[in-house]
Amino acid sequence: MAGSIWRTGDPGRHPRAAKGADIATDAPAAARPSRGTKSATLTGFAAILMWSLLALFTAASGSVPPFQLAAMCFAVGGAVGLAWIAAERRWRDLVQPWPVWMLGVAGLFGYHALYFTALRNAPPVEAGLIAYLWPLLIVVFSALLPGERLRWFHLAGAALGLVGTVLIVGRGGLAFEARYGLGYLAALGCALTWSTYSVVSRRFRNVPSAIVAGYCVATAVLAALAHRLFETTVWPADIGEWLAVLGLGLMPVGAAFYVWDHGVKRGDIQLLGAASYVAPLLSTLILILAGFGVFTWSIAAAALLITGGAMLASKGMFRRRG
Repeated sequence: MAGSIWRTGDPGRHPRAAKGADIATDAPAAARPSRGTKSATLTGFAAILMWSLLALFTAASGSVPPFQLAAMCFAVGGAVGLAWIAAERRWRDLVQPWPVWMLGVAGLFGYHALYFTALRNAPPVEAGLIAYLWPLLIVVFSALLPGERLRWFHLAGAALGLVGTVLIVGRGGLAFEARYGLGYLAALGCALTWSTYSVVSRRFRNVPSAIVAGYCVATAVLAALAHRLFETTVWPADIGEWLAVLGLGLMPVGAAFYVWDHGVKRGDIQLLGAASYVAPLLSTLILILAGFGVFTWSIAAAALLITGGAMLASKGMFRRRG
């Protein structure tokens, strides 16, 4: 990762700020032109590609309990970040006000505790698609940022996404399968948690992305504590499962967070939100090809509805670029 990802904000001034006004900003992106917006958006796209592997690696990690899996993966992701901080001697970037830490830890810990729970308690393809309502929610929620407003196509797009989700939950019919209820609710919680984290992060655009290393370490500690309280330790059964855990920690539960933080703070958040639907389509295809899911017309229809909803919700964005 390039050094610029770690140093958002004024390069001539240390990003640690004593006052909230130095960190948070309510001004719309249009009123605060940011140099390198296009580059930051492209950087955010790298996270989207890495997240397309999240469901596959999670499914391939075997029977490791959700909190234990989160602790292992975030320990790897945090170690990668701390290595970069040490190499650039940016330790003071970790000293930030409590709202920054609360948002980051709640976003990362909350999302992944819910995500791993969802994939342990519902079919991976269906749970993954429900969890991937977050790109549509980013587009809708970002319309509430200063300088934006909620329009009819935001609501229509959200409605299409909801129809797609209902189709997944009903597994092609009208009957709700109660045995997967916990998994479906956890997946919906994922979508709400990550979309909120991503949009609210925009308020802390001057906080360097190196802080994500701290989020990862804190999340690993919290997950380890939750594991000790609620779970029985189950280690990966073979080298393939260990590699899946390592892959999670290095990419979708590691590097992806750093580049995403840079993208949503400095890039075009609505474009990133709409483009994020590349991930569930790729994720679903990868799961099916790897033998963790079966192609059905209901899955295809749900994917099209949710993706179409995201595209409709971003209608105003594309009009502005036309």
